[in-house]
Amino acid sequence: MKKLIKWVCISFLFCLAVAFVGGCSKSTDENANVNALEKIKKRGKLIVGVKNDTYLFGYKDPKTGKVEGFDIDIAKALAKDILGDENKVEFKEVTSKTRIPMLKNGEIDAIIATMTITEERKKEVDFSDVYFDAGQSLLVKKGSPIKSVKDLKKGTKVLAVKGATSVDNIKKVAPEVEVLEFENYAEAFTALKSGKGDALTTDNAILYGMAAQDQNYEVVGGTFTEEPYGIAVKKGEKEFVQRINEFLKKLKDSGEYDKIKNKWIKE
Repeated sequence: MKKLIKWVCISFLFCLAVAFVGGCSKSTDENANVNALEKIKKRGKLIVGVKNDTYLFGYKDPKTGKVEGFDIDIAKALAKDILGDENKVEFKEVTSKTRIPMLKNGEIDAIIATMTITEERKKEVDFSDVYFDAGQSLLVKKGSPIKSVKDLKKGTKVLAVKGATSVDNIKKVAPEVEVLEFENYAEAFTALKSGKGDALTTDNAILYGMAAQDQNYEVVGGTFTEEPYGIAVKKGEKEFVQRINEFLKKLKDSGEYDKIKNKWIKE
């Protein structure tokens, strides 16, 4: 009798274990099949990777601690479109180097961080339609002999940011210059102001923000590339991309896009 009771108990516990593992597996499988848009709605919050050092686009005000800019307002508008409230968004700081890895490992739902759409990046992420057209240019101290890329000679030191398309672009148009790379735009601009370089290069929209912070510097020479910005999401998230593209169209058709752009960008 004791053996029978023991056997029944063991069988019962075994069945419970199988049911538990099966339930967990099913739950895991179900979560794996949930797309990004459904996860955001279930969570009740959109998590976006943004810059904290890019004045006018994504900049953390040292006085208030708030991150503000064009990209930030676009992210808020997207949160409102998906969740009905622009405040249902969380911002996580990214740099040109960290943004794709953070997207891939699930730390963020999307990247809205002055990110140029390129064929190389399309291999790693999916992009929305273009939401801002920029172009690469140069920032120099006023009075500098450098007026355009044509003035970049052998021995000229040009500052740039790691992971940005501007590094490869400047090497193509001015192969003789020495390119010094920094972790972020704040470090690069500080290096320019301390005399570690002759010019800083990236998208003109970002450079205009730097010039607005310090009027001893100016953007020169026009643009020498096309830098269309897109919102990046994980590869394969077609429904999410479609929703973002629909959102961008509504934003532009309603005139709200122009309001946001004119608030930050003075062309």
